[in-house]
Amino acid sequence: MRTLAEIAFRVRQEASNLQLFLRPPREAPKLAGLPLPDPGRIAARLDGSEFEARLMPLAEQILARRIPLLGYEIRPQGEIRWRRDYVHDRETEAVYFRTIPYLDLARVGDHKIIWELNRHQHLVALAQAGLLSGRAEFFDEISGQLDSWMAQNPLSRGINWASALEVAFRSLSWLWIHHLAGDRLPAPFAERWRLALFHHGCFLERNLSVYFSPNTHLQGEALALHALGLAFGVDAWRSRGRALMRQMIRDHVDPDGAHFERSSYYHLYALDMFLLHAVLEPPDEEYLTVLKRMARYLWALAGSGTLPLLGDDDGGRLFHPFGERSTFARATLAACAAFTGDTPSHGELRDEEEIAAWWLGTPAAKRNPASRASELFAHAGTVTLVEGDTEIIALVHAFARGRAGHSHAHSLHFTLRHNGQDVLIDPGTYTYLSDPQWRDRFRGTAMHNTVSIDGQAQADPSGPFAWSHPPVTEIVEWNKSPWRLHARCRYRGLTHDRKIFWADGAVWVLDDFSGAGRHTLEQFWHSAGPVERDADDVVRLPGDMRLIIGSGAAIEIEEGGAYGWRSPVFGKKLPCPVVRVRMEAELPWRMAAVIDSRCEGDALLIEPGRLLLGSRAIEI
Repeated sequence: MRTLAEIAFRVRQEASNLQLFLRPPREAPKLAGLPLPDPGRIAARLDGSEFEARLMPLAEQILARRIPLLGYEIRPQGEIRWRRDYVHDRETEAVYFRTIPYLDLARVGDHKIIWELNRHQHLVALAQAGLLSGRAEFFDEISGQLDSWMAQNPLSRGINWASALEVAFRSLSWLWIHHLAGDRLPAPFAERWRLALFHHGCFLERNLSVYFSPNTHLQGEALALHALGLAFGVDAWRSRGRALMRQMIRDHVDPDGAHFERSSYYHLYALDMFLLHAVLEPPDEEYLTVLKRMARYLWALAGSGTLPLLGDDDGGRLFHPFGERSTFARATLAACAAFTGDTPSHGELRDEEEIAAWWLGTPAAKRNPASRASELFAHAGTVTLVEGDTEIIALVHAFARGRAGHSHAHSLHFTLRHNGQDVLIDPGTYTYLSDPQWRDRFRGTAMHNTVSIDGQAQADPSGPFAWSHPPVTEIVEWNKSPWRLHARCRYRGLTHDRKIFWADGAVWVLDDFSGAGRHTLEQFWHSAGPVERDADDVVRLPGDMRLIIGSGAAIEIEEGGAYGWRSPVFGKKLPCPVVRVRMEAELPWRMAAVIDSRCEGDALLIEPGRLLLGSRAIEI
């Protein structure tokens, strides 16, 4: 139900949009640029670097019109059709943006695929390659593609104006191109392009997602509006963007540093935005304190070097969205360490080259390698175990505030690494709109290392970006030494208690179900790679680990099918094994499992007050 304030806001917004559409500005202020390091000096520093070795083949690929996009590679023939979904072969007209049914896959295609191309981040990569190589063809390709884009996408016309966030991302890319290569672009073109960029700012000013998506959408828009205000000297844009960024870092980040979306990738996404804003305009102490907490939380999730993709991963990135996605956090942590001087990072030069060098020109002396430890983030409901070569990341409070649009139904789910190798994983996201069935499947409970009761998820999907009837979750007990987590999830009139123990070099898991009636109880264990049945109740996992199941349950191994999948990047899914443990039981009931590198044929027994595996036992 919309409030009178929102209705009044939207009426003013639409009147202002029509005015901009009918009478756009014909002149733009001078474009001064942004307070960023001299790109020539950065290019000289990165000459012969690992980053250059990765960038140049990418730039050649883009120059050949083989553009990597999410989990796809698009290959436009001739001039790029900027309003076309090249994957589903659909295209819309350049009509007033409010008339575009961008959520209608049949008529429009997948708007996310269209918008990702129109963020023009591939052109920023060309600008970087041009600086590093001095080759004119990279700059010629940039001006040619931008000229084509402006001809096909007049202000406020077409799908590429239908989302203010996409206007913001494109604006940031254009500002980066101006910073990196503005003096290499033809003068007549540059004048028209400057006016088009100014139009982006005028559009953003009128279309901030204050009510529509006051989350990372609004954050990205505020970041871009502030940057445009700095570049064009428009104080109203600068102050509005700054005020929103300062408000959101207070409102969107939990006291323990976790972003409220309950998504590890959106946490990374938001941290990049907050960091770039701080680079462009020095923050106050309150802002800097929260930024450091966010970096510390990201380190807890990704200090091993890879980031588990918990919750939604939309495939986007604020800067340089190319390469192995699970390692993106390394560059963010390096940039945070360079900016703050005291947040943890991996301490490797290659991590600085992707973001920190371009944003900060930071010297290598500011690296901050740090060790990791087991931690509780009580507000976020995240618990980590770091013990020798074993690492667990457990999620209790899976659902975000409100409608939890980017959350997955994975309360009491955990990931596991051993000896530097993924063992149990989160399978990822795969899609948002192109296939509703797969959208709900990937974000459902059975696609995570937790339990499902009667084949149902912990909440009910309500469209692609909302949940209804979410569970009630709590951390009942947590001990750091010896490491022990007891968490509870209540939903559909039933209760699932999960206890995870670290003892005798193994991970022990006890699942208690309480309620009434007879139910189908299932544990799901999503493996990072091939598995092998060693015995009736033992499955060999990656990392030389074994999954030992308590007696009485049926064990199936599925690859493909309903749940045996993983998505390493948005738009791509690959078969990947899942171990499915099922039994019918009258509640209350118990199921147990041990994940261990040692197994000598001993059966796992559930006895009163303890779990027993050969000569080893733990009190429960």
